[in-house]
Amino acid sequence: MRLLKLVPDDINISFMSFRKVFLTMSALAVVASLALVFVKGMSFGIDFQGGILIEVRMPQAANLSQMRGQLGALGLGEVSLQEFGNPADVLIRIGAQDGDATAQQAAVAAVKDALGAGVDYRRVEFVGPKVSSELLIDGVLAVVAAIVAMLIYIWLRFEWQFGLGAVMALTHDVFLTLGMFSLLGLEFNLSTVAAVLTIAGYSINDTVVVFDRIREDLRKYKTKPVPDLLNDSINATLSRTLMTSLTTLVALLALFFLGGEVIRDFSFAMIFGIMVGTYSSICVASPLLLYTNVAARARGTGDAKEAAETP
Repeated sequence: MRLLKLVPDDINISFMSFRKVFLTMSALAVVASLALVFVKGMSFGIDFQGGILIEVRMPQAANLSQMRGQLGALGLGEVSLQEFGNPADVLIRIGAQDGDATAQQAAVAAVKDALGAGVDYRRVEFVGPKVSSELLIDGVLAVVAAIVAMLIYIWLRFEWQFGLGAVMALTHDVFLTLGMFSLLGLEFNLSTVAAVLTIAGYSINDTVVVFDRIREDLRKYKTKPVPDLLNDSINATLSRTLMTSLTTLVALLALFFLGGEVIRDFSFAMIFGIMVGTYSSICVASPLLLYTNVAARARGTGDAKEAAETP
């Protein structure tokens, strides 16, 4: 049985020749993503905004206009309806009610009375304004703490130049994911934060594999031009990088199409993040090393002999 090979053994793509194109594209994408986040904003879910979330399955295809009229007459404030998946499935969002948990339960009871019998209530969630703001702050702190911890890890394991490149690529992935969510108006909730943290972990793992090969080659080939060395290192790990990404994407695509509406945004964030993370580990993190004088430092600590340059 022949082994599956996504790329030939003798592949030799000159990634460094296009480094300015890659870095310019990435810089523009990050700026556009930040502009979207700050200008258009994020569609925060109930976790970060507070309120009541009710997922129902109607006895037949939902009549959203009729439901909107029924629920709007209850005087519960802002009510939004969203049909998803099955035409009978509807997501109802209601703003947080004044008062304690009793007031929220009363609002849920009023909705049930208005919709009548025969409705399957699949999910009812309530998050208060104070809890939602705490969750938002905790989510931001979790992402920042993860990035700082990874920076320290890469710094200790390699050199500070590698850590800088890895964290810039990682930040690039996180910003682009946030920008995509803002552009498409996808709900940003705790599941999305979990996806962002997972993307950060995957991206740094992918980058470490490439960096490990670069460091090894820097110590082994002491006179080879750095752009050529970076190209060789990336090409040597390209098959592993693509194979890992594709197998991960297969699982995520199954989750996206078969996992249901509840985890669809999470799956989408992961799919987008894996693709962006693969790109950044090759086209962002490695080219940045050219601008940090990493070769002199790494080669200065290497113990391999120049004679070992013959592959």
